[in-house]
Amino acid sequence: METYSAEIEIPEWPYVCGGPSGVGKLRVLPEDFRVIEYLSFEPSGDGEHAFLQIQKTGENTEFVARLLARFANVRQRDVGFAGLKDRHAVTTQWFSVWLPGKTDPDWTLFEMDTIKVLQVIRHARKLKRGVLSANSFIVRIKDWRGDEQKTYQKLEVIKSNGIPNYFGSQRFGNNGLNVKKAIAMFNGAKVGREQRSIYLSAARSFLFNHILAYRVVHEIWNQAVSGDTYLFDGSHSSFKSDQPVTDIINRLATKDIHPSGALFGKGNDGVSMDALTLENLILQVYPQLTQGLIAAGVEYDRRALRVIVKDLQGQFLPENILELSFTLPAGSYATAVLRELVNFE
Repeated sequence: METYSAEIEIPEWPYVCGGPSGVGKLRVLPEDFRVIEYLSFEPSGDGEHAFLQIQKTGENTEFVARLLARFANVRQRDVGFAGLKDRHAVTTQWFSVWLPGKTDPDWTLFEMDTIKVLQVIRHARKLKRGVLSANSFIVRIKDWRGDEQKTYQKLEVIKSNGIPNYFGSQRFGNNGLNVKKAIAMFNGAKVGREQRSIYLSAARSFLFNHILAYRVVHEIWNQAVSGDTYLFDGSHSSFKSDQPVTDIINRLATKDIHPSGALFGKGNDGVSMDALTLENLILQVYPQLTQGLIAAGVEYDRRALRVIVKDLQGQFLPENILELSFTLPAGSYATAVLRELVNFE
């Protein structure tokens, strides 16, 4: 049985496509990384909240939210958004501004070179974190060098099989600093509310990625294990099965369901038998993280081990550019796709 070091270092998580088939540069310009987010509902057209679809270039989500509050003369907490988006990118995302009994200001006056208002519509409730269905990406990798044929082959494998649903490196900070900060926080270091949330998420994500990595190495990241809990594709609904019966195996093959891994916290562990044994094998190596998460009151949850990459396309353009386009469900990382194809300089 493997031994695991309790060192808090972010490893090179194992691949499922044999490792990258090329090298290149990511985000040379913000335009090289484009993201469009899709809400999980349609704004109604009526209500006290103005919903703005904004395209921003090279701007931080929270910075734009602060600008909106100042422009609309409302409190910071009256501005909502569904998810944080990369700063070094061109991103299209939604914001809400609470304007009870007020007419909309002239939103065109809010625009600047890096911020464009694409549409405005009213809705009854504030936009909450996490109410996204998906994000679509167009990524250009520059100075690409490698094996084109192998890259196309890997794209076909990913289309057919999906990828491991790793949390991206940005979740952990440089050299795993957010996880180390989580341990310092668990040991009594004082942090702000926002930093606390970041560090707790990093700790859970670190443990999840290790569980997923174990199953990738053993080629069971997309296979049934006795005692697994399964998530329905595109949903957080789940069910547990003690044994991998034929129906489950068939539904895994058609990608209707996915095995899940622990997002550790207090509460029921959600798995049993072999699934519980292998998760405990990982979790017991990091008692500082598991005990700290429980003490912090973080609730236990599950996350799909596999994610299906929709609308995946790749093409090689002049001047050594590889362009990729794809769509992922909310909560999955574009870098989890890119790492299977390219090593970034």
